Amino acid sequence: MDDDLPPDLPRLRTLETWADLFLRRVRARIAAVEQQQKQPHQTLASPAAPTVRPAAGPKRARTPDWGLAEAGIGVPTTEIHRGDCWATGKTLQPITAERARAELADGARACDACRPGAVLLPKP
Repeated sequence: MDDDLPPDLPRLRTLETWADLFLRRVRARIAAVEQQQKQPHQTLASPAAPTVRPAAGPKRARTPDWGLAEAGIGVPTTEIHRGDCWATGKTLQPITAERARAELADGARACDACRPGAVLLPKP
């Protein structure tokens, strides 16, 4: 049997729970997009608010698309990160894509790990 699933029941139950949660997220997104298509003159989110991804599980914080790490201990200068970057530390402040672009243009450093400038800034 060509199978990449674990053989034991506890791990299979964990995968089942994850798959169920993920399927619920997908169905919720489908419903939201269908609702948006029915009402094209309305938007789901205000443009001033930063966009956030849904939580990965119960009682988990939502992940912003972009974040700002202020200069401080361990961070020599203000840095811009993707919201899911592993190198953000615990002080990531959620920001909009527009603010992230403005901060990068004003001299904020782009993270070397997640490279937000590759997505946010126009290519020369």
